[in-house]
Amino acid sequence: MASSVEVIVPDGAFYAYLAEPRSGPAAAVVVVQEAFSVDADLRMTCDELASNGFIAVGPDLCWRQRPHVELSDTTDWPQALALYEALDLDKAVSDLHATLEYARAMTWCTGRVGVVGFCLGGLLAYLVAARVGVDAGVGYYGARTDEFLGEALAVRGPLLLHLGDQDKSIGPAAQKAIRDRLAPLGVEIRTYAGCSHAFARHNGVYFDAEAAAKANVRTVEFLNQHLCE
Repeated sequence: MASSVEVIVPDGAFYAYLAEPRSGPAAAVVVVQEAFSVDADLRMTCDELASNGFIAVGPDLCWRQRPHVELSDTTDWPQALALYEALDLDKAVSDLHATLEYARAMTWCTGRVGVVGFCLGGLLAYLVAARVGVDAGVGYYGARTDEFLGEALAVRGPLLLHLGDQDKSIGPAAQKAIRDRLAPLGVEIRTYAGCSHAFARHNGVYFDAEAAAKANVRTVEFLNQHLCE
């Protein structure tokens, strides 16, 4: 079942897409957007997580610039890039913290809440783990994660990262830095041969069905392990 909710923060309120499983109580997952905001791809991801038994909440992190905007990954790159560059990461982390607590307080939530993010959202999943702490965190191809490795020791909660080895947005040096810094701390890092950035974006330019399916299975298993057992 899909609907929407409103998350209230000190300087306003923002919309979040909500997908619920057929039965509860259930653990919740906050699904963090790419630069295209709450689009069809994010809603599909939320729906898939709900079909796997999770409450899925996808917040609109662009609400301060263009609330309810929905951009295309084929025609709206200039607008998406402008939103990406204008986004205040500190405020985004704060908004995600509020969304995590909103989900945790739902009457049909077990109280266990994870975060799953893609691209920009992958970076934010890492930052939320470092700055807030998570019951479980998953980041898909989090661009710029290497720039924030100084926060690695602050990570609280289990973390899984998915990377494509042909990702031009996260080159070999950045991926090596991520592995070298995070793997010794217990972060699970999965690399997908021949895959580019956004390989798990439904019907995207670089979508790789086999790799996406493998990564998504690993994500659900990871979430079940840390949120449901």
